[in-house]
Amino acid sequence: MDEQIARVLDSVIVPGAERSLLQLGLVRDVERADGQVHIVLGDAALADESQQAVAESVRVAVAAVTGEDAFVEFTSMTTEEANDVRHTVAIMSGKGGVGKSLVTGLLAVALGRAGYSVGILDADLTGPSIPKMFGVEGRAYGSSSGILPLVSSSGKPVMSMNLLLESNDQPVIWRGPLIDKALRQFGKDVLWGKLDYLLIDLPPGTADAVLTVMQAFPIDGVVVVFTPQDLVEMIVRKAINMAVMMQKRVLGVVENMSYLYVPEIDKRLELFGPSRGDEMAKIAGAPLLGRIPVDPTLAALCDRGRIEDYKSDIVTTLGENFLKTLDGPAR
Repeated sequence: MDEQIARVLDSVIVPGAERSLLQLGLVRDVERADGQVHIVLGDAALADESQQAVAESVRVAVAAVTGEDAFVEFTSMTTEEANDVRHTVAIMSGKGGVGKSLVTGLLAVALGRAGYSVGILDADLTGPSIPKMFGVEGRAYGSSSGILPLVSSSGKPVMSMNLLLESNDQPVIWRGPLIDKALRQFGKDVLWGKLDYLLIDLPPGTADAVLTVMQAFPIDGVVVVFTPQDLVEMIVRKAINMAVMMQKRVLGVVENMSYLYVPEIDKRLELFGPSRGDEMAKIAGAPLLGRIPVDPTLAALCDRGRIEDYKSDIVTTLGENFLKTLDGPAR
């Protein structure tokens, strides 16, 4: 593709997606000759009005930069054809309440700050918390050909069942087959575009929903989250054994609620018992990626939808340790 036209197309933002045509992988073909540019775009997840707005934006942008006329047409395209996700990583735990969503959020923040493009899928249909944590509100929409994720303040695409409901407090009272179908649709119908990492916040446990995600997505590996409590070994072993049975690599383990730091006395208090991070890493046969403390500042930011504002060496360390376990794209 002509470099000048590529820059133009990368400047055209798709309404609702808040990402460019190139970022969404919607550019199918470009021909430039005799003072005219012929551009073919995919229609994945774009309603008719969105296509019209995008076409007009492209024509205006091409004329402003090159002085040439642009002929824009749309062709049928599935989200699977548009998506180009380099790595898909699932964050899991053997039980609920250990901070799996928090670790997913912090890992997304860490990778974003390291310069990687990151998307987040909240696959916990009955207890979604990722949208709240990232301050993402409203309803996702698209067309019969796909769904457009909403984006966080820093541009991370986020998809969650909560973004498809009429209200945040509407319960999802579904039996297994419906949950299975919804999760598989998230795998097929969401327009993620081009991403370095797609992080999937799994439901707790090792039951049907987790199994569906493991089967429906090309998972490169899993990160296991736990807390320093008596039953932790059994819980971690369950999660690890499931990953092994599904032939998924355990990339590392993260200990959440590891300690509370009290600056007034410069001391770490182990509220839930001594750390078992090294022990769990040995059981998993994978590195300990980080110990996340109980931090009132972090909790407050999550409640306000501003986890991306959290500043701590812990975030940097988590990201660096994770990247050592899974080769990332060159920077």
